[in-house]
Amino acid sequence: MLTPTHFNQRGVDHLPGHLGIVITHVAPKEVRSELPITRSLMAPNGYLHAGSVITLADTSAGYGCAANLPEGASGFTTVELKSNHLGTAREGTIECVASAVHLGRTTQVWDAVVSHRESGKTIALFRCTQMVLYGKG
Repeated sequence: MLTPTHFNQRGVDHLPGHLGIVITHVAPKEVRSELPITRSLMAPNGYLHAGSVITLADTSAGYGCAANLPEGASGFTTVELKSNHLGTAREGTIECVASAVHLGRTTQVWDAVVSHRESGKTIALFRCTQMVLYGKG
């Protein structure tokens, strides 16, 4: 089983590491992560940018997919994502719990809930579908 350390190291020189996303838990069918809110994650209106929230959810679901690829798969790509934003935050930390809904041979579907740690308020609901990729033999 892949560990949080594996995914945190994998993201260092990429968008997850640049934003400060930290994977805190990896288990079969679930990934948990967190993102401290900083000024660079804010929109010009002073609230958390929707793209920051989506990146946290998409990263968590993507790492979940990577940790649950079927035998023989070489990777995956996201084919659809949807987010419903229910709130926002200006400080603290947002957390994400991504859960597998469907782990098929050709597709996976993951749901994620992003919440504000300090208030417990739900910030966004997220769903994505990934296409599982297989190398050419």
